[in-house]
Order: sequence, then structure tokens, then C-alpha cells
Amino acid sequence: MRKARSLAVCALVCAAGILPAQGEDYPARPVRVVVGFPAGSAADISARVVGQRMGQILGQQLVVEDKAGAGSNLAAEVVARAPKDGYTLLLATIANSINAVVKTNMPFDLAKDFAPIVRLSTTPNILVVPPSLGVRSVKELIDLAKAKPDQLSFASSGVASGTHLAAELFKMLTGTKMVHVPYSGSPPAVTDLLAGRVQAFFSPISTVIEHVRAGKLVALASTEAKRSAIAPEIPTMAEAGLPEFETGLWFGLLAPAGTPKEIIAKLAAAANEALRSDEVIKPLAQQGIDVVGGSPEDFARYIDGDMKRWATVADAVGLKN
Repeated sequence: MRKARSLAVCALVCAAGILPAQGEDYPARPVRVVVGFPAGSAADISARVVGQRMGQILGQQLVVEDKAGAGSNLAAEVVARAPKDGYTLLLATIANSINAVVKTNMPFDLAKDFAPIVRLSTTPNILVVPPSLGVRSVKELIDLAKAKPDQLSFASSGVASGTHLAAELFKMLTGTKMVHVPYSGSPPAVTDLLAGRVQAFFSPISTVIEHVRAGKLVALASTEAKRSAIAPEIPTMAEAGLPEFETGLWFGLLAPAGTPKEIIAKLAAAANEALRSDEVIKPLAQQGIDVVGGSPEDFARYIDGDMKRWATVADAVGLKN
């Protein structure tokens, strides 16, 4: 009898349309944000700074969990297999869009297994060379590379990394030939660049800006559409004569595909509000990271375009594996 009465009450409530809308009580507990890179990385910093303010807005903590490895694939797989309830999110990066077009037999599909929420931030790479190279502009580097095909080398933080494909894109657009020297991350690449053992590197700005200011490296151009706030003296690639060259490191939030749209919308709204606050803008700017924001649809279009761009580069240089 009691069960029947409860069912009857539920039916009346549903009929009256006064049940909470799907996602209305979200989040009811802390939200986990999985980052595929170690603590202190630009990805980790973006997740923590934005996540702290988002947590204040949502009324629940966003807990950042660093799960580095396989170019962010380990973190992505965790989130792809997580419940579709908005309590496990991925801090996605350019590495995810590159992996999606370079690596075969992936355990998940970036385009189908994730729901975009918002692109949070970007930070440029900057093209740097050692002073001993005698080059002070992008044009001078192109001229030297053409005069000495396959005699100059460029470093990267690993095969099929963002720094690697940025250099391959540069070679494609300029018709130059340089030798790729991959490293196990940016720090060892910078060490050899400082020593003059390699001649060029598309480095994350935060990794080399102090070396540039000390005169130990020469910055030729920034890879974003606008000049970096922490190094406004460095021209963009477009200003240096390559308007087609625009790329950098980006960071954004993804949820498992199938997460309710109401939850996606609530997360996007909180993220955009956070990105407008000084508590987020100022500390990120100090690291050379710029806020972005936008709708889930904006982010979906951006990821699609990013994957198409890197697919073209990967096909041209035979990087698929």
C-alpha cells in the first residue's frame, strides 16, 4: 500500500512538471578533472587556476588529477570510459587532436567519445635559435635553411608532439629542409639548443622566455595570432611573413560523450564566468597563458579544424603509426 501511494505521488509530481530538470542539482559532489601531463605543466596550471574559480561558482570543488603518459592518451582513456554524469572531465590539449590523427588503433575516438565543453586557454610556442647561428629573423632562418638544405636541425619535445608538428608545418610552408632531432620533453631540447647542438626549436614560451631575456637564445616569432602579453616585443609568424602559420598549445574541457546537455551547459557557463575573472586572467597571464572561452559548439569546431590541419601535416611527412 505504501509503495503504491509513493508511486501515485511520483506520478502526480511528474504530471505537474515539478521534478528537478536533468542536471539541476549538478554538481552534488566534487568533480574530477584528469590532466595528461605532470604538475607544473601549462596544462596542469590551466586546470588548477580555472578549476579553482569554477568550483567557487558551482559550489563544488574541481579536483585536478595528473595522469601523465602516452601524450595524454592515458588520461583521455580514463575519461572516455567514465560514467556520463559530468563528474569526470578531461583537460584536453593539442596533444589529443594530434594523437587522434597520427596514431592508429586508439582505444577511443576523440570526435565520437567526448563532448566538448569549452576551450579554456592558449599559450604560444616561440621559434628560438641560439645566438651563434647568426640569425635574427624568420626570413634569415628560411634563407639559411634553403642555402644549407638538411644541414640545420630542429629540436622537438618528442615525435608527433606539438613542437614537432609545428616545425614540420614551418618546413611545409617555407619549402625548407631541416633534420628533426626529437627529445624526451622540452627541457633537454632547450639544453642542447643553448649549447648550439641543434639550431631551432618551437618551444612553449614559458620554457625559454628567461633564456631569451638573458640573451642566451634569440626569439624569432610567436606562433599565435596575436603577440604574447608577457613578450609583446616578439612578432607573430604572420608579422614575420607567414600568415598561414598559426598554432600554439591549447587547453580545454571535455566530458564523456552522452553527458546530459544540461550539465555540459552548466559547466560551460561556469567556465566562461571564471575566464572573465581577474582571479583567473592575471595568474595565467603571468605564465604566458591567455584565456579563450566560448560555447561547446565553438570548441567542437575548433577541435575539428585542429585535427584536419594536423592530419594534413602528418600525411605529408608520413607520421601515422
